Amino acid sequence: MAETQIEVMVNPHLSEDQEFFQSTTKKYLAAHAPISRVRELAQDPLGYDLAAWRQGAELGWFSMLVPEADGGGSVSGNGVVDLTIIAEELGRVLFPGPVVATNVVAAAIARFGTSEQAGRWLPGIVAGETVASWAVAEPDGQWDETGVAMIAQLDAEGIHLSGTKTAVEYGDSVDLLLVTARSSDGVVHLLVPRDAPGVTVVPLESMDLARRFCEVQFTDVVVPPSSLVGNPVDGETELDSLLALATALQCAETLGAMEQTFDFTLEYSKDRRAFGRPIGSFQVIKHHFADMALWLESAAAATAAAAEAVQIGHASLEAVSVAKAYIGDRAVEVVRECLQIHGGIGFTWEHDIHLFLRRVESNRAIFGDPEFHLDRVAEVVGL
Repeated sequence: MAETQIEVMVNPHLSEDQEFFQSTTKKYLAAHAPISRVRELAQDPLGYDLAAWRQGAELGWFSMLVPEADGGGSVSGNGVVDLTIIAEELGRVLFPGPVVATNVVAAAIARFGTSEQAGRWLPGIVAGETVASWAVAEPDGQWDETGVAMIAQLDAEGIHLSGTKTAVEYGDSVDLLLVTARSSDGVVHLLVPRDAPGVTVVPLESMDLARRFCEVQFTDVVVPPSSLVGNPVDGETELDSLLALATALQCAETLGAMEQTFDFTLEYSKDRRAFGRPIGSFQVIKHHFADMALWLESAAAATAAAAEAVQIGHASLEAVSVAKAYIGDRAVEVVRECLQIHGGIGFTWEHDIHLFLRRVESNRAIFGDPEFHLDRVAEVVGL
């Protein structure tokens, strides 16, 4: 089998600055966040490496969607596209920690928040000192406005929150929650400190050993009106915007996990011998790799289109849902194909491939599964 390797990236037309940024991120992760670290952190109370998180902040992981006036700034001026470079590399090493969720909260504050909110929260997020997560999904499993059931009620004391959110990344350890709820005026987004009175966090058992998810219960939690991010009149549009951003970044992360699994399986097929020859020389294995290479290239193209659409705000719902519907299924198929090529060794606890399968399987469900996004596409095109 020829000594070749498939190189796929979210955007094949990177500038020199973006290529340098990608290279720097890759080198940092290889040195400080190898896949072996995931296993070490699986039993860690926090679940991610706080030192690595803050060093990542120095590399710009949380600044891309934040204005320069608040300490942020991107590499190319296209913050969403630049952030997908980070997400793709993080996916290759299954980096633990709510990177996507924290960036979603930063984007919400930067785009829809007040100057007071930006001044209070964004510098800490950019510096890696404040970790945030998005509490949007509820037990019914819906991720858009149709699933928002948590009640936000305003009175003389402030805004009262009652309800339950699920699949909140690192809800037991973050500093700040962006909570999506429903008020009499429409969908609202509120900034709630995780340790606010009335907030109860229940850790959930996660398929993904490299991530923590929680159920967060709000029992008459009272926050001041200044916690409101954006305008209730635009709440549903803001929710669509944040969901599109989160999903596009997750697609890039999933793509990275697909690529890494493909790469180490390709190398394995060159080293593993059967009947006196590398298994990668067998025609049926070659066909599997050809199919997977096609799926990877298609996934990269779909992710690039989604990121560009979110960046410019044009038809992002449709582009993102197409990408998630495709990648959600194909990622699982790629990793499962790679698992079969590894044979018995791939089914052992010691091999890393199950960690990648756990990631792509959980990503398939988070921010809406393929069926959810196909329904959204159907609605957009009038079906």
